[in-house]
Amino acid sequence: MASTLRIPITEQDHLAGDLTAKIHLIEYGDYQCPHCGNAYSILKQIQQELGSSLLFVFRNFPLTEVHPFAMQAAIAAEAANLQNRFWEMHDIIYENQSKLSKGGLFNLAKKINLDMDRYKTDIDDENLRTKVEKDFEGGMRSGVNFTPSFFIDGKKFEGGAEDLHQSLKQYSL
Repeated sequence: MASTLRIPITEQDHLAGDLTAKIHLIEYGDYQCPHCGNAYSILKQIQQELGSSLLFVFRNFPLTEVHPFAMQAAIAAEAANLQNRFWEMHDIIYENQSKLSKGGLFNLAKKINLDMDRYKTDIDDENLRTKVEKDFEGGMRSGVNFTPSFFIDGKKFEGGAEDLHQSLKQYSL
């Protein structure tokens, strides 16, 4: 039996698209996961193809035991969110997965022109760690046990990003 999304989508989520879109796609992802890195370009293609009929939601699911910079990367994206630059940081992290380190994340933040004084303060804000941990716990409650994990309209999708692309093409018809 497929798992269902236990934590409903809200405006506090990272939303690309409109809540009224025909299709809601949620990803639980880890910024250091190579499979999430491969899925990133597929997801960009899906977003482009489906346009306004798709709401894409990203939630953090850092697998810290196997990816030592996953939590730092998630916190960096959340810090960028405080400057309304979440998606830019999200994208540049996935496009530069091989550069993940504290210094590497700092350089990526500079590249997207964040206010660096604010960024340096924000990355130490415990509320950001709490937000990431809350995403992770919500994923666990929804049956997430690997990354990337996807939900289409609240139902867990059992397959990889390539399969997701094909399913969403048919789903959107």
